[in-house]
Amino acid sequence: MTITLSHEAIAIILFSSMALLMLTGQRVFGVIGVVGAVAAILLWGKGGQEMAFNATITVMKWFPMITLPLFVYMGYMLSESGIANDLYRMFHLLMGKVSGGLAVGTVILMVAISAMNGLSVAGMAVGASIAMPEMLRRGYDQRMVSGVLQAGSSLGIMMPPSVVMVLYGMIARQPVSNLWLAGIGPALMFAVLLVGYILIRCKLNPSLGPTIDPSELEIPRKEKINLILSGIIPLFIIFSVTGLFFLGVTSLVESSAAGALVATVAALVKGRLTRKVLKVTLLQTLSVSTMFMWIIMAALCFSAVFDGLGASHAIENLFLREWGLGRWGVLIIMQVSFLVMGMFLDDTAMLVIVAPLYIPLVKSLGFDPIWYGVLYTVTCQVAYMTPPFGYNLFLMKALAPKEVTLSDIYHSIIPFTIIMLAGLVLILVFPGIAMWIPNHFLGGR
Repeated sequence: MTITLSHEAIAIILFSSMALLMLTGQRVFGVIGVVGAVAAILLWGKGGQEMAFNATITVMKWFPMITLPLFVYMGYMLSESGIANDLYRMFHLLMGKVSGGLAVGTVILMVAISAMNGLSVAGMAVGASIAMPEMLRRGYDQRMVSGVLQAGSSLGIMMPPSVVMVLYGMIARQPVSNLWLAGIGPALMFAVLLVGYILIRCKLNPSLGPTIDPSELEIPRKEKINLILSGIIPLFIIFSVTGLFFLGVTSLVESSAAGALVATVAALVKGRLTRKVLKVTLLQTLSVSTMFMWIIMAALCFSAVFDGLGASHAIENLFLREWGLGRWGVLIIMQVSFLVMGMFLDDTAMLVIVAPLYIPLVKSLGFDPIWYGVLYTVTCQVAYMTPPFGYNLFLMKALAPKEVTLSDIYHSIIPFTIIMLAGLVLILVFPGIAMWIPNHFLGGR
């Protein structure tokens, strides 16, 4: 007896299979890749096995993929060699007299690290190892410190060279350079919102972020100048990556190579390019880069199956015809689904699972896929801090001192999550926040 299933039923079976396998604790790329490959063979026979093979070839032939390991290498080199520490020491000197100044300096540090790395985890690691002990030692409120680090590090996926946007660009087949440019405005907006909240909150309650004892800032003029100059080096590295790219001097791949080279030379000049630093940097680069490549290959295989099924048209029919939603109603439903999934999944898993469905729908509704990429990335920022399984929550617990409890960490993100959601609404209402820079820089291309 032959059983015939509708496209909608097949889509439900695929998603259910994926969810069930994820509950077993298997790696995301393994679950998605296996479901996609098995479905392709069952639906199209022997010819279906070519889908997984073509996904692999697509990744290997995609030239911008070279940027991924280079950017990751640059970020870990700056972190492991201590160059990021110099930047924080400079902010410590400049902002210490302001109530909540170290927290403000930490947010600025996170933005700078984001512009050098593009990964949330790197900002969190640097912030927890450098900024957190300094703030706690000076009497900063534990919840304020925890919230600042989690919210600040989440900016890493907004600023170029954002690795998450590289992944989105690959799956959505959108120019990475446009996505990077679109992320700058929202990232700076969120940084301003966070800084404003910290200053106002600490002004109303100085005990949350006390000022530094003036005696700590009384250092010789020569030492002060050297400290400021050391902090400028990371800013120079940022310019070597994004500045040269935006000026048209280097291409995307060339800018990543320039950043990796400058970071290595800087570590060498400062006498910090040791065998241990190089070994840790290379191992971390290899681990992170291969993880993302496997995820991309699995995502492409899964996307091919859904394209073949026409599932995106089925979802469009459900939202627009059966539910009677308008284009903005559909968009809001999609963002809400991201927020719900973000409570249980990481950003890459969310993107891979829903991208085959949502991205074609976004295009058919007339929304800019670059702008939608920013919305997705902002939603990931919120998901990083959302209980019960927000990635940054558990990373914060692993890195924080024992006196910072999980309850402190959960309570600390409440005001910052509200700020993130408010920013998301602003980008929805005013798309120009994201699109002004790419429209002017690239002439709307």
